[in-house]
Amino acid sequence: MKTKVFVDGQEGTTGLQIHERLAARADIETLTIDPALRKDTAARRACLNAADVAFLCLPDTAAIESAALVDNPRTCVIDASTAHRTNPAWAFGVPELAPSYRNALRTSIRIANPGCHATALALAVRPLVQSGIIPADYVLSFFSLSGYSGGGKKMIAAYRQSPLPAQLESPRPYALNLMHKHLPEMQAHTGLTSAPIFIPVVANFYQGLAVTIPLPLRQFPSQPTAAGIHQLLAKTYAGEKFVRVLPLGDETILDSGGYFDVQACNGTNRCDLAVFANGDRAVIMARLDNLGKGASGSAIQCMNLHLGIDEGTGLTA
Repeated sequence: MKTKVFVDGQEGTTGLQIHERLAARADIETLTIDPALRKDTAARRACLNAADVAFLCLPDTAAIESAALVDNPRTCVIDASTAHRTNPAWAFGVPELAPSYRNALRTSIRIANPGCHATALALAVRPLVQSGIIPADYVLSFFSLSGYSGGGKKMIAAYRQSPLPAQLESPRPYALNLMHKHLPEMQAHTGLTSAPIFIPVVANFYQGLAVTIPLPLRQFPSQPTAAGIHQLLAKTYAGEKFVRVLPLGDETILDSGGYFDVQACNGTNRCDLAVFANGDRAVIMARLDNLGKGASGSAIQCMNLHLGIDEGTGLTA
């Protein structure tokens, strides 16, 4: 039998990407709703409860409302909004973080799909916090450079204007009130006891994301080395299909001009981790496709785990 899937909010970027990624799968039957009824509560309730897996690709308030409509005990809800990412009753959708995360995704019928910035940060930093290299009370400071598709339909439309407004031609830092919506999940799933100082930057390219995390090694009590950090990351993610730890000090990671390609994971469900260092100064770079491992690809990986099939089914590493 085919798995019945319904996407509530299928007109948005993540919903469209999920449909696209599932279209070629013979094991999936996608349920559709009459466009005229997509805001009709009764019609949506019927679709949600008819599904084996329901993806919620909606703003937070609407996602909470949709989740409340599901009363079929066999329906697994995967919420792409921020509404449930720190709710302990919901599994968090980054299975690579620990065996307990992967096990929860296999058994839970309520799954919170993570944010793109938070996924990159957690994969890079959680092993260091768990091992004590980074003290849990350390106030981490980092920034993230991402394409404009992460801003949704309005931002995509803004960047596709012709001519392009001058202010959109250069990278634009935002969330300068230090209240970005991914901060709670960053803190919850890295093990940090304080919210990090996070500056996101959106730039004039469609998709791709790189988080840059400076590490002043001599400020940490354990006096770690860059080689030790790299070794820990490599050991943590050995055997993981969708996390690749790049070689330490290998200049082939960079292009001929010495630049790090933010878009190198586009079209995949992979996150690359790279460590660069000079003496007691180090930096971790974590890059992924904000529409892949940062959104729809992650959601499908979670669905695969829940269904008990190879978690990489239909995804590119």
